[in-house]
Amino acid sequence: MSTPAQYYQSLPPVSKFYGVACLMTTSALYFGLYDPWNVALSYRDVFTRFQVWRLISNFFFLGPFSPFFAIRLIMIARYGVLLERGPFGKRTADYVWMLIFGALSLLVMAAIPFLWTPFMAGSVVFMIVYVWSREFPNAQINIYGVVTLKGFYLPWALLALDLIFGASLMADIIGMIAGHLYYFLTVLHPLAGGKYVLKTPRWVHKLVAYWGEGIQVNSPVQRDPNAGVSFRGRSYRLNGNRAQTSTTPSEQQNQTNNSGDGVAFRGKSYRLSGH
Repeated sequence: MSTPAQYYQSLPPVSKFYGVACLMTTSALYFGLYDPWNVALSYRDVFTRFQVWRLISNFFFLGPFSPFFAIRLIMIARYGVLLERGPFGKRTADYVWMLIFGALSLLVMAAIPFLWTPFMAGSVVFMIVYVWSREFPNAQINIYGVVTLKGFYLPWALLALDLIFGASLMADIIGMIAGHLYYFLTVLHPLAGGKYVLKTPRWVHKLVAYWGEGIQVNSPVQRDPNAGVSFRGRSYRLNGNRAQTSTTPSEQQNQTNNSGDGVAFRGKSYRLSGH
């Protein structure tokens, strides 16, 4: 079995970032560092008080610590990771674009009064689950060891559970709508002969390349070789050879002349026999 640290290191970058961000947001609330309504989505505050952070911050608040919060975080760790490793394997920029498109779609829907919800992190989670259910429709899912169903029906089963537990369904429903819109534009519409209109923008590829995490096949931009590197310097091998991350031709020539064949000390040697 892997340790918690090994499990954390094994997570793909986007799901890891989003899950940790949601956990840190709720932890900050637990310690009383902010009022949750200061990060809630409010178009009135955005346009009259210029509190533009509300357009982003509401996507990272899953609520206070509770069973509801734990279930949503597990859904990110389960279905978000499976989606990122499966259909979006080696397509980190495409996965980031899916989340950005989903967030923009949710912001548009929230502008309609009866679809508005103050916190839409749960909607993003349901979007992830919905896209996963369409990518793995025949996967066998066991819910609480009681019901076994196919992956295609998972979002609807979770929606029914929220209804039973008395939770608000609006965030779940608009998340499923955003997920269906993305899946329709990227999979169903092109398969029906339509034009692929939701290509990942170049700036998203640049963002992922600058971030230096994940992999994107056929990326239109080159990954920044310095991304994710906080220090570059010289290193020394155990046999005395000096290695350097980047050197000029003149430095390489000097290193060749002064290397000493990797021997740190030269002198006479004697056999044990004395000869």
